[in-house]
Order: sequence, then C-alpha cells, then structure tokens
Amino acid sequence: MSAAAPLGWFGILRLGLVQTALGAIVVLTTSTINRVMVVELALPAMLPGALVALHYALQVLRPRWGYGSDKGRRRTPWILGGMAALALGGLGAAVATAWMSTNVPAGIALAVGAFVLIGGGVGASGTALLTLLATQVPEKRRAAAATVVWMMMIAGFVLTATLAGHFLDPFSPQRLVLVSGTVSLVAFLLTVVAIAGVERHRDAGAAGPPSQPRADGSFREAIGHVWAEPEARRFAVFVFVSMLAYSAQDLILEPFAGTVFGLTPGQSTQLAGVQHAGVFVGMLLVGVLGSAARRRRVGSLQTWIVGGCLASALALANLAFGGLIGGNWPLQPSVFALGVANGAFAVAAIGSMMRLATKGEGAREGVRMGLWGAAQAVAFGLGGFLGTAAIDLARLAIDSPEAAYATVFLAEGLLFLVAAHLAMGLARKSERGLDTAGVSMPAAG
Repeated sequence: MSAAAPLGWFGILRLGLVQTALGAIVVLTTSTINRVMVVELALPAMLPGALVALHYALQVLRPRWGYGSDKGRRRTPWILGGMAALALGGLGAAVATAWMSTNVPAGIALAVGAFVLIGGGVGASGTALLTLLATQVPEKRRAAAATVVWMMMIAGFVLTATLAGHFLDPFSPQRLVLVSGTVSLVAFLLTVVAIAGVERHRDAGAAGPPSQPRADGSFREAIGHVWAEPEARRFAVFVFVSMLAYSAQDLILEPFAGTVFGLTPGQSTQLAGVQHAGVFVGMLLVGVLGSAARRRRVGSLQTWIVGGCLASALALANLAFGGLIGGNWPLQPSVFALGVANGAFAVAAIGSMMRLATKGEGAREGVRMGLWGAAQAVAFGLGGFLGTAAIDLARLAIDSPEAAYATVFLAEGLLFLVAAHLAMGLARKSERGLDTAGVSMPAAG
C-alpha cells in the first residue's frame, strides 16, 4: 500500500476539479458537437454515433495505461498527459466539425484523429485519477469521496452546457471553435492547478523508499495476475452487466417520452434534466446517509449497490407499466425515481472500485482500475447501441409502441436484477474473506 500522506477533504476537492474539467470537455464533444453535425450540418446521425463509439473503443486500453502508472512512482503525470490529449482532442473535434461545413471528407478524417485523442485522454487521465484516489483516500472516506468527485463532474457538465450554450448563439462554425478551444484551455489549466503538489511529498527524502512500490513484470503478466484474482474478475463482470443496464436506457428514454406520452423535443429535454437531478440526489443519499450508517456501524457499499440495482429494476418496471397506462401517468416522478436509483448504485460502485483497487497482490492498483474502467467503457459503448436496436426489433415484432418500450424496459430491469445478484455474491465472498482476518466490512462514507 502507499505510504504517502492520505488525502484530506481539500485534496479530494482538488482532484474533484480534475473530474469537473474532464466533464467540461466531454460534454461538448458528445452532445453539442453531436447536435451540430446532425442538425446544422445535416450529416447522418450515424457519423457522431460512430465517433463516440470510437472514443469508447479506445478505452479498452485503460488497463495498459493503469499499468504504466503502476510502473512509475507518480499518478499525476498520467493525469496531466491525459488531460492534454483530451484538450487537444476537444479542440480538434470542434475544428473538424467546422471544416465539415466546407469539406466533409477532410473534416471526418480530422474528427477521427480528434476522437482517438479524446478516448485516449479520458482513459489515461480518468484511470490515473481514480487510482490516486483509491490509494490516497482513507477507506472510511472513499464512498463520500466518490460522491464528491462525481458530483463535481456533473457540475462540470451543467456549467459548461449552460455557459457554452449562451456563447454559441448566434451559431457559426468559427464560434464553435472559439468556445470549444476556450473550454479545453480552461479545463487543462484548471487540471494543472488542481494537481500541483498533490504528490510532492513523494519526492521528499530522495534517499528513502518510494511512497508507492513499482509494479513488477510485464503488462501481460500484470493483467494475467489481476484477472486471476477472483474478486477483481467478478467485479469486472458486475461492472459490465450493471453499466450495460445503466446505459441501455439513455438513448431510448426521450424517444419513449415523445412516442408514448407525446412530449415535444423541449419537454423531453427537460425530462432528461429531471433524470440527471435524480442521479444527483441518489449520489447525495449514498454520501450523506452512508456516512450516518457508518457511524452506527450498519450498512456497506455492497448494500447500497444491491439496493440501487434492485431499485433501478423496480423503476424501469414502473416506467414500463406507466407507458402501458399512458394518459395522466406521473412520468416526471417516475423518471426522477429512476435517476435516484441509478445515482445511488453508480456512486456506491465507484466507491467499491476504489476500495477493491488496493486489495490483492502486488502494486497493481492501476491495472485493476483500468480493467474495471475498460469493462465500463465497453458496456457503455454497447449499451446505447443495444438499447436502440432492441427498440427497433421490438417495434417490428409488436404493433403497439407502448408494449414495445415496455418489453425493452423490462429486459433492462432484468439486467439490473442480474447485477444485484452478482453484487450479493461479491458481498458474501468479501465478508467471508474479511471474517477470516478478524475485521468487519467497511461501511459507506
């Protein structure tokens, strides 16, 4: 384990600013630039879809980047290098989009390179950031730290979308490049300031041992050792299944609201805002109630994960039933409840990720975090596609759109039930392993 001084709340907030910066760039590339390609430039929707899929595909390399940070003595160079690549990719994506207005093939070629940088930057910086949090945040604070850091990322989404939306009007390709370039530059500078000195204590006393041991062996050996760890392997499977269920709903919720309930585009966008507000509240629940539960020595991160997965399954079943009923069904409260359940399970899973990364043999925290990050990225990439494909197939087979959406929502709910079962298995095995060591399960918060 690392012998460096543990991060206090100020240090956690500083690293949270990195997530804010990361979210600021990503939200422009996956939403604003997506919309400009499809609406303003009238390009096929599959173009931004393929570019976003490329960004996710690059993240299968997360274990390799995690291994690279394990081999060294510091995580912050990987955070800074990843953010530099992400910032260049964000600016490049805007330039490529503007170029498409006059030369589509050249713009697409540049966009491919830009999204490669975006995927690589997100993977490298995100993996190193989570690994640094996992190794430097005391165990009793990890769930609360995960809540704080992810809420700051959501704040980055909201702040950037609001400010960028204001400065993008009246729209022009040149204004898009200016706004995106400004966001990328500010995000990179914020990262530089946020991580300055976080690992400075590692360089103090050069004659002494490094604060974190270097990883031994090749990458192939490291990933083989991590995959051979039963807990790491099971958690990777859980992350994939749960995030597949989580992401499969993203691209079908607004079409569901428009098709079944007749909401306008503006109203369905507001509904997405209601869902994100629910996610925010769900994260707060884990941070606040989880800390209170820990003081009473009850509850655990696994409890929140299982409960969040079960609640997500119930919320999806509720949406399925509401779609069949239609009419005056309270759609907004139903979507808000889904967001709360999703937020609770997601941030508890991230807290568990931080705890489990420091378990197992050898200095391989980055490889473990990279493995789980890769599982999450692949699930997200597949989830959006499979969710929309499932709706298309269901509507071909079922005449009623209400019944088609209900079928897909129920299938996603079943995935959450499978994820809850996997999480319960992880909790039982963790309890048995910790009981033999004579210690109790760590509580949330």
